[in-house]
Amino acid sequence: MPAPRLLPTALAALSLFATMAAVAQETTSLERVSVVGSRKTMPAASSTDTLVPVDIYSMSKVTEGGGQFDLAQSLQYLSPSFNSTRQTGADGADLIDSAALRGLGSDQTLVLVNGKRRHTVALVNLFGARNRGSTGTDMNSLPLLAIDNVQVLRDGAAAQYGSDAIAGVINIQLKKKAGCEAVAGYGQYSAGDGKNYLASAYCGVKLGGGTLAVTGEWQDRGRSNRADPGDLRTIGDTAVKNKTVYLNGEFPVDVDNRVYLTAGAQDRDASSGAWARGGVGSDDIPSRNSAAMYPNGFVPFINGDVQDRYVIVGWKSSIAGWDTDLSQTYGSNKMRYDISNTLNASVANKDLLAGGQGISPTRFDAGGFGFSQATTNFDVSRYFPDLLGGSNIAFGAEYRREKYDIVAGEPGSYSDVDGVGVGGNAGSQGFPGFQPGDATNRSRNSRALYADWEVSLTPALTVDAAVRAERYSDFGSTTTAKLSGSYKLSKAFLLRGAASTGFRAPSLQQLYFSSTFTDFINQQPLDVVLAPNGSALTNAAGVPALKQEKSKNLTVGFTVKPSADTAITVDLYQINIKDRIVLSGRVDASDPNLGPILQGLGVGQAQFFVNSVDTRTRGLDLTASQRSKLGAGTLNTFLALNISRTNVSKVNVPASLKMDADVLLSERERLFIEQGGPRAKATLGFEYIQGAWTGEAKVIHFGSQTQGTFSGPPVPNLHYKPKTSMDLGLTWQVTKALKLSMGGNNVFNVKPTRQDPYETDNGFYYDAVQFGLNGASYFARAHYRF
Repeated sequence: MPAPRLLPTALAALSLFATMAAVAQETTSLERVSVVGSRKTMPAASSTDTLVPVDIYSMSKVTEGGGQFDLAQSLQYLSPSFNSTRQTGADGADLIDSAALRGLGSDQTLVLVNGKRRHTVALVNLFGARNRGSTGTDMNSLPLLAIDNVQVLRDGAAAQYGSDAIAGVINIQLKKKAGCEAVAGYGQYSAGDGKNYLASAYCGVKLGGGTLAVTGEWQDRGRSNRADPGDLRTIGDTAVKNKTVYLNGEFPVDVDNRVYLTAGAQDRDASSGAWARGGVGSDDIPSRNSAAMYPNGFVPFINGDVQDRYVIVGWKSSIAGWDTDLSQTYGSNKMRYDISNTLNASVANKDLLAGGQGISPTRFDAGGFGFSQATTNFDVSRYFPDLLGGSNIAFGAEYRREKYDIVAGEPGSYSDVDGVGVGGNAGSQGFPGFQPGDATNRSRNSRALYADWEVSLTPALTVDAAVRAERYSDFGSTTTAKLSGSYKLSKAFLLRGAASTGFRAPSLQQLYFSSTFTDFINQQPLDVVLAPNGSALTNAAGVPALKQEKSKNLTVGFTVKPSADTAITVDLYQINIKDRIVLSGRVDASDPNLGPILQGLGVGQAQFFVNSVDTRTRGLDLTASQRSKLGAGTLNTFLALNISRTNVSKVNVPASLKMDADVLLSERERLFIEQGGPRAKATLGFEYIQGAWTGEAKVIHFGSQTQGTFSGPPVPNLHYKPKTSMDLGLTWQVTKALKLSMGGNNVFNVKPTRQDPYETDNGFYYDAVQFGLNGASYFARAHYRF
């Protein structure tokens, strides 16, 4: 990670979730690192030395012997501040797992790779309780074996990085060391399904005085299904096939100049089961089914072809004592929908009315969308050891261009050929295709300047100040700032804190996404249009143009390290967000302003994005670790806890918006914002190492969570009780090169709280809210180092 590009608020941090033994082994490789939170390259320091909370999770143990086969689920069971739950029955959100920090939206967490901004996905999450109405970054588009460590900055960082860094920053540091290794893994649920195969290989080759690292990964995850016998639906994990390759390297040109390169590509074939349509005798014939095609009902499959690309090229130089870094980053994400085992009911009904059997095609190209981002950075920094006890001065500039497009599907995927409101409904069942009116091709650019000064005023007191000015082509300018500091009361005790302002620009996806889709309310189908900002529908409703969210972050805490074997950190935080962008409640045909438009579109309800909510998030982070001798081996113990509360402090209905506040943000929509993640999450881990054997037990606690119902009051909300699961693992270092691991996740088969299926988002009595609904799973891995 380039030193001048990184946050000046913390020097480094050691992961409290990796075992103390693993930390000791990794200290050499991290001996001199640049960590998210500092613009200086310096000896690695523990998390007890940082100005704000930063965790480093070494991924070697996770990759070589962990029970999770992708990055999002690995972090889900490592970091209490991190939330990522696999969805089911959530359309496109089933195909790409969203991820977020501190219970906020996935688009309020900035993700970096090697210190450079990572692009978001093209998808907008529309269903479910997780990250509703937001975009995010696909954490699973990078192969685990390519990752050296993951750094999580748990504090606002917009003054250093710009948009999205409200909840925090996740930096994924890729390997570039010589040597080769390979991993083979297998896992499945105790129910016998969801079979997961993984094969991955890494090789770092010395080249031109540097190292070029190449990683290839293949993953095949089978579908799981927890639906009751006789139920047509598939309730469980999406079927996924990933093919991924990544390159990462750095090469010296001369003593003062280096070039570096990162390039990666992933192709994903994913398939998720949509809601089932009933057969003969149900209300779905002829509106959503044809007796001639699926007399017993059917489950449409939403298939996604996802292509993710990422490239970084850069040049680092040292000029007159100043370190410079010029880089160009490009990333793109495309998703195309192919709907199978389906029909267009209007086509089948027209065929029936014309004397045919009532037949329609069973597969449709439903179109899709794409997002790309190109970022140019020029960063400069220099450390002055004699200036005020030691000062690091950094400044730089950034230019970013983004593009978003929607491609219409084939006519059969959206057309209504037997007439609006007549017989069969329009489009492919399961996921109606994007229409020509949805198609768009939009772009924008932004320019930014930043400056930063970190200074050691005394041996005990360190202060850092940063400011950033940024201008967007589509909504104007914003300026953010941050002040942080730490004070050592003693060698073992440190006080730290930070105050900052931040912002998040409305994504192009939120500005221009447009679609007509089918939702199920109380298990009954309803066609809904999501109208883009500036459309005829939103203009008629008086929806103003989207603008940036603004935030104020406060963090205060302390760290204690009484010995080399014990460390404790405690941090309190508050995040106030103004004009938060949310997905509105739904208006229907009874609305006097929008009713005629909805009737003309042949849909029942409409939604849109609007800046309408102020929120306040308060929380506590606690981490503790200890290493001790026990018998002939070593026992490592660690605890990590996050408690977070988000509340909607104000609902702002713009004067021009002809909409009631209760409709704009119903209780159900409010709970999506306030409790999109569990209100508490903790990890307690024990690892015992003796000789070639390592045993591990990890207890993960998920706090309570409440979601709204479709029916609303007086029907009570859905309350998910606190749940605790356990993971077990055993590793045998057979030889210096070969390591074998086996174990189980959620070994006591814990499930979420059972609910009324007519009120849950997936229409099933188990919904993946705090964690998954599949139950226990088992795994085995083999790791070989060449």
